[in-house]
Amino acid sequence: MSLAPEHAAAQMPKPPGSVGRVIITAEELRARTEAIGAEITADYQGRPPLLVGVLKGAFVFMSDLARAIDLPVEIDFMAVSSYGLSTESSGVVRIIKDLDTDVRDRHVVLVEDIVDSGLTTDYLAELLQARRPASFAMCALLVREDARTDGIRYVGFSVPADWLVGYGLDVAERYRELPSVHLFDLDDQ
Repeated sequence: MSLAPEHAAAQMPKPPGSVGRVIITAEELRARTEAIGAEITADYQGRPPLLVGVLKGAFVFMSDLARAIDLPVEIDFMAVSSYGLSTESSGVVRIIKDLDTDVRDRHVVLVEDIVDSGLTTDYLAELLQARRPASFAMCALLVREDARTDGIRYVGFSVPADWLVGYGLDVAERYRELPSVHLFDLDDQ
């Protein structure tokens, strides 16, 4: 006998820690996403972009961003892992799901939820540019204050080096559904 999805979620252990204060409100997220959408619209007139979202964290932001761009857009996703279910990066980027779309001669915008150190973003940028897109740009909703930002064209917010949840960001697959970005206290037991 298998559990129904609603029962399976109830069986998942809650990660240790607690959701803290809001650092970016839903209204601030909406306004900044609309502004980035307007920038992309202006930059890509006559060149419809292919948005490449990095799963799973970027799906909420990318969904809102696609609607904020006043151009035809296509979307595709990559899934990578450097954290797994841990809260510490392994330092090794693994591709879990590659693109379904050929990016050659396309105008590609890589969409990230958060840039921690910049290593994953650098790896994906190199990988995608080797596939010969017509143009390539990076967009990140959140960039940690100490992260490398070389080549990131569109940035939503600079954030502290704390663990964050909400608006697609998670801890062990939890809290993605929160409409705002919150601090997460890993030490709170």
